[in-house]
Amino acid sequence: MELIIKPILVLFLIVFVLIIISSCIKIVPQAQAFVIERLGGYQTTWGVGLHFKVPIIDRVAKRVLLKEQVVDFAPQPVITKDNVTMRIDTVVFFQITDPKLYAYGVENPIMAIENLTATTLRNIIGELELDQTLTSREVINTKMRASLDLATDPWGIKVNRVELKNIIPPAAINEAMEKQMKAEREKREAILIAQGEKESAILVAQGKKEAAILDAEAEKQAAILRAEAKKEAMIREAEGEAEAILKVQQANADGIRFLNEAAPNKEVIQIKSLEAFEKAADGKATKIIIPSEIQGLAGMVKSITEVAKEDIK
Repeated sequence: MELIIKPILVLFLIVFVLIIISSCIKIVPQAQAFVIERLGGYQTTWGVGLHFKVPIIDRVAKRVLLKEQVVDFAPQPVITKDNVTMRIDTVVFFQITDPKLYAYGVENPIMAIENLTATTLRNIIGELELDQTLTSREVINTKMRASLDLATDPWGIKVNRVELKNIIPPAAINEAMEKQMKAEREKREAILIAQGEKESAILVAQGKKEAAILDAEAEKQAAILRAEAKKEAMIREAEGEAEAILKVQQANADGIRFLNEAAPNKEVIQIKSLEAFEKAADGKATKIIIPSEIQGLAGMVKSITEVAKEDIK
């Protein structure tokens, strides 16, 4: 019997030792940190990697997530400066920067952040009127982030952003706002219709003006072309008449010359006779008999004869 019990005890002891050793080996995952206590007091903070703790006297007091976290708080009732009660829900983005302060700074960090957020929101909204609250979300977000970040710094928490998720005014205010928005939309619609009609009238007037200008330009060009065509026609007609007159005069002159050559008058005959006498007496002593038809030219012929004789001597 004892031979059977001893191997069982040894096996149990080996298993117990293995369990103790395995419990002493800790692996910290990425983006996490372990807060270690020894005999109830803070010992150290483990980062990412493999770690060994002393059995029994060391323990992991808190596992801290280092990634950025998001907390969506329920709507909080607030009162504006003009005594309008509304509800606002917020979203807080925070990150743990010091695991030790986060573990020992406050009992319930999330609840503390929620209460702090509600208090800060009431203080900020209490200084604003309803219209400012509805239109100043960015200002409210900035103020809340600065206040929360300063207040949570001793807890090892950094507030990165604060966003107003919803602003819920009372039903009466909602109804009034809807009527106001409807009136604004109808006003903008009327303004847009009036502007459209105005622009349409301006475009129509401009179109008529441009059409009238184009018609006047076309009429002007047509009148200029008609005047130039008429001028060109008159010039051609005048040139044709002048050419016709010139040809008629030329024909008359040619006819007179032809008649003169065909039936010479007395003076032409006399001149031609003298030219013939001159050729006959050229270089000779000649006695010239003047016909009775040219007796009036006897003196001229005598002079020509004497000249001929002097040449012979």
